[in-house]
Amino acid sequence: MQVIDERVAQRRNNFERYQNFFNTITARGYEVEFQPEPAGYFSNRWLTCITIDPAKKNGITRETVRLALDAQNIESRPLWKPMHLQPVFAAAPFYGNGTSEKLFGNGLCLPSGSNLTREDFGRIFEVLEEVFA
Repeated sequence: MQVIDERVAQRRNNFERYQNFFNTITARGYEVEFQPEPAGYFSNRWLTCITIDPAKKNGITRETVRLALDAQNIESRPLWKPMHLQPVFAAAPFYGNGTSEKLFGNGLCLPSGSNLTREDFGRIFEVLEEVFA
């Protein structure tokens, strides 16, 4: 708890770095969406997650980005698999509207550790630049 404020500040800084980077991507016609911070709330931004709609990205998918990062030994991962799609809950009742499936299909958690360095971001952004070139 002694370092929680510092860690939250680092995570929020990571989020801002990604937002600034993706602003340049958006300027090229690609639309990358972040999970918003609701008005009146202060997110710790523990994870920086984006959604990538292939229809708006010239066919670039969440998996395109994930695999490109993985090829450079940079870990990212899809958003969580919805409970109702997991085998253990296959017989459980489900009430939904498709939102969780869409987020799982298009969502990506980017590297977000509070120990990410300028060099780490340089490597990440280099891969993302190639994907969205």
